[in-house]
Amino acid sequence: MAKSKPTETDNVSTTSWTTRLFSNTQLIFSISILLRAVLLLWGEYQDAHSPLKYTDIDYLVFTDASRYVYHNQSPYLRDTYRYTPLLAWLLYPTAWGNRWFCFGKAVFAAGDIVTGYLIFDLLKKQGMEKAKAMGFSCIWLLNPMVANISTRGSSEGLVAVVVVAMLWAARCGWVRLAGCLLGLGVHFKIYPFIYAVSLFWWMDRRQAGSWDGRGGWLGGLINRKRVQLAMFSFVTFMGLNLLMVKLYGPEFIRHSYSYHLTRIDHRHNFSVYNTLLHMKSALGSSSGLGVESLAFLPQMFLSVVAIPLLLAKKDLASTMLAQTFAFVTFNKVCTSQYFLWYMVFLPFYLPDSSLLRQPKRGYTALALWVIGQALWLHQGYELEFLGHSTFVPGLWLASMAFFGINCWILGIVVSDINNQPTDPTALRNKKAA
Repeated sequence: MAKSKPTETDNVSTTSWTTRLFSNTQLIFSISILLRAVLLLWGEYQDAHSPLKYTDIDYLVFTDASRYVYHNQSPYLRDTYRYTPLLAWLLYPTAWGNRWFCFGKAVFAAGDIVTGYLIFDLLKKQGMEKAKAMGFSCIWLLNPMVANISTRGSSEGLVAVVVVAMLWAARCGWVRLAGCLLGLGVHFKIYPFIYAVSLFWWMDRRQAGSWDGRGGWLGGLINRKRVQLAMFSFVTFMGLNLLMVKLYGPEFIRHSYSYHLTRIDHRHNFSVYNTLLHMKSALGSSSGLGVESLAFLPQMFLSVVAIPLLLAKKDLASTMLAQTFAFVTFNKVCTSQYFLWYMVFLPFYLPDSSLLRQPKRGYTALALWVIGQALWLHQGYELEFLGHSTFVPGLWLASMAFFGINCWILGIVVSDINNQPTDPTALRNKKAA
């Protein structure tokens, strides 16, 4: 018996069903919370009954550092703790033991939910209708990769909260708050500094008003909002740093900042520099300007100079996606957690992207991105777990393939943003005013 083709009524019915589902924001957020609660419980079970632990090794580093803080000692007494003391302070209750050990994971999971709400609220403020905004927010809220990384104990979700809150504050006109969040974000994880150029460039006279009503200083380059952004971000960043230096001395600077200039981490590293870092680590040399010190040059040019100056005035959120994607792709260290840095901006970029307008291109990009990771993970598993030497050609080719795929996707993102005539949100706000 021949199958009947879907009718227009069927399509309308499906659309109506999805609209009703995503209109129920309470249900979506409840499912998001339940997903993370289940993963937290599963993590405890797996840790107790399996030799392959669910908890991320970084979480053990965080909680060990918190125990040092609990005993009025420096968190940097814990080897490999390379983070701000704020993180160790935040996880202070984990030092109480027993069930409190999972406190940090719960905080990170809660950060996911807050981030999802901010995405949803900002999409609505930009003029998107409620159900559609909720649907795109689910790219973050119901993403199993996001939920898994946070509930394993990775702190990347906290950075996502700060970054999206900074974007939300800037778009809502709360420039001082945006500046404070920028300073906090850079103190917490360094990489959010790349957004400073985009925010500064986006806040031209059309967006932020002039300094004195005549176009600002230096041909409009300096205006009131830009000065506020720079001043509040600088004061927040330096205030936190001075406090940490006072409490923990030079070791704070060494472990939280200068270490990252010469780090040669190579395990679980998707980066195109992975094989070179392996060789550097095997030689045991850390002197001189090696690849780990020079890798930032193309990375910084793309993410801090070219992309923000060319695209920020078109679409701020999508430009931040492109910046982050370039930063991660060209970074000397690239792990799965880093993917969250740019995934959080997908709900803002995808609605008007060619990846949705041309489904074939979108599915191809997604498939290649996943396949690229799978190829690398296969080689990495052979090397790191089975002890087989897969450096050449396996691991090197897998890294090159994943790098090439990411460069192709970055080209699509940049092209999509560049083809936008202007910032649509700015136009809507101007008309509303």
